[in-house]
Amino acid sequence: MPELPEVESLRGFLAEKTAGRSIARLDLAAFSALKTYDPPPAALQGLAISGVSRHGKWLDLDAQGVHLIFHLARAGWLRWSDELPAAPPKPGKGPLAARVRLDDDSGFDLTEAGTQRKLAIHVVTDPQQVPGIATLGPDPLADDFGPDRLREILDAAGRAQLKGVLRDQRQLAGVGNAYSDEILHAARLSPFKAASALTDDEHDRLYAALRGELAEAVRRSAGLAAKDLKGEKKSGMRVHGRTGQACATCGDTIAEVSFADSSLQYCPTCQTGGKPLADRRMSRLLK
Repeated sequence: MPELPEVESLRGFLAEKTAGRSIARLDLAAFSALKTYDPPPAALQGLAISGVSRHGKWLDLDAQGVHLIFHLARAGWLRWSDELPAAPPKPGKGPLAARVRLDDDSGFDLTEAGTQRKLAIHVVTDPQQVPGIATLGPDPLADDFGPDRLREILDAAGRAQLKGVLRDQRQLAGVGNAYSDEILHAARLSPFKAASALTDDEHDRLYAALRGELAEAVRRSAGLAAKDLKGEKKSGMRVHGRTGQACATCGDTIAEVSFADSSLQYCPTCQTGGKPLADRRMSRLLK
């Protein structure tokens, strides 16, 4: 799933590509992706794009006060083309969800792999009309996001596990499964540690890792074309997706905890005092 750094890079990419352009039309290939009906997609036709912004993992094309907002979900992506096919896309069972054509025939496709259809497109007059945006927590890279704000979030979360708090978009906007693994590894904290149980030193480490890991990932992704972002994200990971490999920090073997639809990776030496975390799913499989 694209997370804050990749979505921020896509924002910059789209801002550059769409500068001075107008939307010719929005064509839907998967009608279930459109979550709003008023205003209709046709309301975008002919409107000049005045800016591209990001709300957590959401991208927002502002066309003279009408906003085309989309969330790529777990398996979605954006494919840019300097010259789109002349014929509009046909609805079908393929990966294409929607096509945004600009006035010079450039534009982009929104695609989604797999069978689960969770990519979401909204056409609204106010981003706050999108429920997923209205409930977002603060952006951890915002200038006004300081250590005290993080402390408030952690204290309010109580005994909730750090991993879950970092991933909860209502608590922090933009962090997902991959970067929460990276942040916790950099902070040398167990993903299962209670949010409100951090010492002052642990809190300081988490705040520094949260801001530092995301900022560095944004820096690495800056200026890349949309097609190159997935590879950059994967290559920059130190623990996420690296089960069984050696930790670059200490040399221990990266371990994993599996869940029904996801998994987390961590380093036992760096994060849990050498103790493996309980993996109930794997334990059941071994019985």
